[in-house]
Amino acid sequence: MKFIVIGISDAPEPFFPPEVLEIIKNGKVFSGGKRHHENVSPLLPADAEWIDITVPLDAVFEQYTAPEIIVFASGDPLFFGFANTIKRKIPEAEMTVFPTFNSLQMLAHRLVMPYHDMRIVSLTGRPWPEFDRALIEGALKVGVLTDREHTPSAIAQRMLDYGYKDYQMHVGEHLGNPQLEKITTLSLEEATKRDFAMPNCIIINNFSLFTYHLSLPFGIPDSDFTLLDGREKMITKMPIRLLTLQALELPKRHVFWDIGFCTGSVSIEARLHFPHLQVEAFEIRPECEPIIQENARRFGAPGINIHIGNFLETDISSLPRPNAVFIGGHGGRLKEIMAKVLTVLTDDGVIVFNSVTSSVVAQMTDRKSSHQLWDEACTALNLSQEAPLRIQLNDFNPIEILKVHLKQKGHSIW
Repeated sequence: MKFIVIGISDAPEPFFPPEVLEIIKNGKVFSGGKRHHENVSPLLPADAEWIDITVPLDAVFEQYTAPEIIVFASGDPLFFGFANTIKRKIPEAEMTVFPTFNSLQMLAHRLVMPYHDMRIVSLTGRPWPEFDRALIEGALKVGVLTDREHTPSAIAQRMLDYGYKDYQMHVGEHLGNPQLEKITTLSLEEATKRDFAMPNCIIINNFSLFTYHLSLPFGIPDSDFTLLDGREKMITKMPIRLLTLQALELPKRHVFWDIGFCTGSVSIEARLHFPHLQVEAFEIRPECEPIIQENARRFGAPGINIHIGNFLETDISSLPRPNAVFIGGHGGRLKEIMAKVLTVLTDDGVIVFNSVTSSVVAQMTDRKSSHQLWDEACTALNLSQEAPLRIQLNDFNPIEILKVHLKQKGHSIW
């Protein structure tokens, strides 16, 4: 099977070079969006067969049975475009591509803006994580492909919610269409109050050449966080927090679970320093949800997925498998929590737990220390521990950072 994929702009009378016009003239089976069909129909042969590209795409590809199909796709078909879909669905297919400018290139051209240093993010049918990552990493110029959910106004509002205010937004509507094309440059505040015609795309650039999160210290002071009922003991202290992140080996991890997030300090610090991570944060107390949301906005850490409820009763089957887990709270059921984590933890995953219960207090209250609970859980689950790291801050009880790493032991969860 052969595909000839032709890039097309939004112009009602698109321009094609002679080579492409000859291909169209001799073609038999064509495909593209309804808007593409309207624009190119005068150029198609009288007996041409047309296959609309609509969702679900599997149904479209079932119609692709001809030996050669000419496909019209917006802009550069290899730039988040339909040529990539073809390569994924039919990797053995032969393909020739005739691109035109993609929408972000056209917007940059209209603005006379160099774009070799522009970070590209697609939100067309995609969630927020890559856009959030671009903000956290301090990208000064970001080109964004939008859709009807991720509109320029929704993007501007998200940026303002998380403190990324030193940007201006350039919006291109109907680029390539001489009758409808419109370019607008405005502040984020102005963008939240406007509606923009589809299709559109945006470029945001930081006019201060600085982003808020870059001013944050490596290790956010405990006093800067909103706390649960103002209780200073209900937060993982900053030095302990950083040592915990180090033990989790987050630079090489992809999915991080924070069980018992309370104020969200560990999740937020992880998100800011390792923005490639997908962060899933769990907490049994519903009053902690507005606290982590407030703290995440305060420190510019979008994209933390929050789960409220008893972790042992939470359905985790649809969540991405973690390869790093921090257990910050256990309610006396540490072994059960670890056993549930092990059902989804990847083969090279790590679990870290901070033992904070004083052995003296444990003896006085006839309770097991958190270290004892950890040791019992590791023994019951056949987990081999790494050497603990013991640290004491000021007059606080000593804290031990405890860790298991699956690749360093031959455990079985069955």
